[in-house]
This record gives sequence, structure tokens and C-alpha cells, in this order.
Amino acid sequence: MRPPAARSEEIYVGLRGGAVRADQIEQMLAGIATGRGLTVDREVASSGITSIVLRAHGVITHRIEIEELATPAERSPVWPGQARLAILVDDLGSDRGAADAIFSLRVPITVSVLPFHAHSQEIAHKARQHGCEVMLHLPMQSLANESPEQQELRPGLSLDQVRSTVEKMLDAVPEADGVNNHQGSQATADPALMNELMHVLNDEGVFYVDSRTTAATVAFDAARREGVRTAFRNVPFLDDVQTKDAVKRQLQVAIQLAKQKGEAIAIGHPHAETLAALGELLPQAKKEGVQLVLVSELVR
Repeated sequence: MRPPAARSEEIYVGLRGGAVRADQIEQMLAGIATGRGLTVDREVASSGITSIVLRAHGVITHRIEIEELATPAERSPVWPGQARLAILVDDLGSDRGAADAIFSLRVPITVSVLPFHAHSQEIAHKARQHGCEVMLHLPMQSLANESPEQQELRPGLSLDQVRSTVEKMLDAVPEADGVNNHQGSQATADPALMNELMHVLNDEGVFYVDSRTTAATVAFDAARREGVRTAFRNVPFLDDVQTKDAVKRQLQVAIQLAKQKGEAIAIGHPHAETLAALGELLPQAKKEGVQLVLVSELVR
């Protein structure tokens, strides 16, 4: 019986800041490969990504992707008194194309990833590579119980059950620095459940953003009492109406409210119309004196 073929090693190289270019890395790899008797080939890759394959006697030994990344350090400084707006995009985890569209915006943006979906960990990892902030989009029970996730927080769970559920979900999105609720109009209105959740989040050292899917929510107040860094969505959802023009109008509202309030958190979803509107209108925020920031910069 023949031994199983060895698997090729996959290597990702993210370049940030311009000190080293992709072609320089490629030249260095070619020199190393030649010295070890390996052949070097390029493969077709997406825009901005150089894909290199190393072979030994025709067998692929390494696949290497080199990508030149935008860097958060290139953002303009935030001046005292300048209005700040954080864009949070929910519901990531299933659609890699939507995630790539977000990354291509090359602006400060926070993505919230649902656990246990097909591409949850991959998207969270790539988001980090692209300088995005990652949160866990924590499923919670809604009043209508529409489209529930396989696991979610529900009123009546014990502290141990809440802890076990949240720890598993954070493990499923290991890049997450914070949490916000997915649905949850029933769960976030339950004081006992929110107290238990915030106790767990405090132990885990992550922040919490209340998506405010109900006016009856007590989540923000529970987080404050427990000492969890927190904030809440304080402008309308961006894409309750899923047309590009409607989202652009909501984005303009968010920009204006950020100027009035000093800071704002807006939440949207990875619909094609939302992403197109973000790409067209976000550059306008800076022109209007509003600095785009990550959600973590607005929690206290």
C-alpha cells in the first residue's frame, strides 16, 4: 500500500505599511526555493493577492499567498471634539464573498461574526488580517422566535448554562474582542439573563454592545452595573429597507447624528445593497468632519 500523499503547507503573508513589497517577498522565496531544488510558479489570484506555488519533483509542497493590506495606522488622527462614527456589520459567518467586499472597503470597520457557521473562523481570521475589528454576534431569543440559531441564550438558563454557551461561542470566534446580540428582543429584556451574561463577559474580558432590538432592553444597564465596557446602537439600523438609496439615506442620518451626539454606532448587515452604499458614502463622512472609528473606541 502506498503511503498517503503529503499535504502541502499553506502560508499567508500580510504586508502592511509599504516597507516591504510583494515582489520583494516573491524574489526572496524564489532564491530560497532554487537553493533547495524547488520550482516556483504563480497561480491566478484575486486582485491585490500574489499566489505562489512551490513544487518538489512536480509535487506541491507549499502554497503561499502574499497580500498588501491597508493599515489602521494610516487613518487620520482623531482631534479633540471631533465627531466619531463606528460602523458595525452583523451576521457574518456564511458568505465569504460578502466578507471580502467589506475588507475591500479599506476603512475602519467592525464585523460581528455568528458562531458555528461554515466560514465563521475563516472570516474572523481574515478580518484581523485586514485590520478590521472582530466581535461575536451572540444569538439570543427573540419575541417572535424567528429564524433561531442552533444555540442561543434564552431566559431561564442558569449561570452555568450561560457560561458554557458563551464560552463555546467565543471559542468558535476566537478573534472576538467584544460581543453584541443577534436578535434577542426577548432575551435582552430579561434582567436575570442579562445579569448572568454580563458576569460571564466580565470574566472573559470582552466588551458588550447592545444592538437594541427592543426598547425594553436592559442589557446596557446590566453591563454598566457589572463593570463591562459597553455602548449601544444609538442611530437607526442602516438597512431595514434593503435598497442602496435607502441605505445611503440612513448612512447620511448616521453621519448627521454622529455630529450632533459627538459619537454614534450604526449597525448594518452584509447585503449587497448595504455594502454598495457603504462604499459610496463612507468617504463623505470625513469630508463632513466625522471620523470613522472601530466600535471598541466608543465603549466605556
